[in-house]
Amino acid sequence: MTSIEILPLIALVAMFAIATFFPINIGILGFIGAFVVGYFALGYDDKEILTAFPSSIVLTIVGVTYFFGMAKRNGTIDLLVNSCIRAVNGRVTVVPWVFFFTASVLTALGTFSPAAVALIIPAAMAFAARTHMSSLVMGIMVINGAHAGAFSPISVSGVLVRDIVESNGLSIAPWTLFFSSYGINLLLSVLTVVGYAALARTRGLEFSATGSTDAAPLGGSRDGAPHRTTLPTGGSSSSSGAPGTRVLTRPVSTTLIDAPAPVTRAQKLTLFLIGALLVLVLVLHLPISFIAIAAGAVLAFTDLKKQNDAIADISWSTVLLVAGMVTYISILQEVGTIDHLAEMAITIGAPLIVAFVLCYVIGVTSAFASSTALLAAVIPLAMPLLGTGALPVVGVVAALAISATVVDVSPFSTNGALVLANAQNIERPRFYRQLLLNAGIVVAVAPALCWLILVVVPELL
Repeated sequence: MTSIEILPLIALVAMFAIATFFPINIGILGFIGAFVVGYFALGYDDKEILTAFPSSIVLTIVGVTYFFGMAKRNGTIDLLVNSCIRAVNGRVTVVPWVFFFTASVLTALGTFSPAAVALIIPAAMAFAARTHMSSLVMGIMVINGAHAGAFSPISVSGVLVRDIVESNGLSIAPWTLFFSSYGINLLLSVLTVVGYAALARTRGLEFSATGSTDAAPLGGSRDGAPHRTTLPTGGSSSSSGAPGTRVLTRPVSTTLIDAPAPVTRAQKLTLFLIGALLVLVLVLHLPISFIAIAAGAVLAFTDLKKQNDAIADISWSTVLLVAGMVTYISILQEVGTIDHLAEMAITIGAPLIVAFVLCYVIGVTSAFASSTALLAAVIPLAMPLLGTGALPVVGVVAALAISATVVDVSPFSTNGALVLANAQNIERPRFYRQLLLNAGIVVAVAPALCWLILVVVPELL
């Protein structure tokens, strides 16, 4: 590789390092890098540098977050969450999966993963505290649920990945990407519940997802004597046997969620617009960006006072991040860095090993940096390799995309930080260490699992 190819790559690594240790949006660094490399190395003017500016992705981000900002402001999101909990009568062992499902639906409909977690995690953490359930397990379930739906055909991440693949002359089945992500995150959630339940039984740790902890039951004692506790709404719980074991014997939904309120006209309109958006985008194949903006504008007229708040809810930081990184990566492609790296990978002669390494590179880095930025930076590296037909396109792309997101349980990520911030009745330093340890396990296991299931298995079949 020549110096003109190596230096921009070093700059990319430096961007991630700077954005990791300093509170600066990596998209800003991407635009600066695109200007420096494009202007001084390639002799481009500003229009040529911005040729690959992702206008369609930017508009999608603006439209989707604007629409769901209005939906959040008029209470429709809370309505959906509480309705899901009531559907299972608030049963303790089921509700974590309700939060998982609700988060996945929100992201599948187009809500950003951090936005979906931010909407749901306060209710989830309150539920965990009220029932003495593990806040760690509950937080993981919400994050995994948000990741499960994050690559739907109408989600921003799904659109971003497909645009990257298609801009390189390849194609990927959107529903295959979505179901791959859903399946992996569902599997990780099952392993989480089973694994921490086993720890709770064998070591008596506060890891149960069924309402049993090492804390004293509500209104009870730690001496192991059988006792019953009356809940605020007349429900009851009983425990006996091992100290600190609490078994809920009745549904406790009435203590965990607000009483049902009448559905307002604005909420009915929002639900109708969500359904209309799905039909127009998935059936009629209209662009989600314009449809979401139009739907948000309709909701704005129901309460003009919330218009500015909804605009403030637009994920402008993500707009800047994605636009800056995609623009910089396009300059790297013009310089020849991407193609040269791909050629070097091909010469290794072991495409499976290259895919394995890329999964871990994107997984480990994503635990400390932006997943969205890494999707824009790492997936293009695999495109020339995939163009040879040596590996399944959808398998490798899905493995990379999922590896970049499943590690967001780290307390250094936005999602992990939201869980840490909203946890109740916990020792925060101890909970931070639990999150960090769990993130380490996920970083060690998840990329290999994605690679094995999505890349190796299809190759063997």
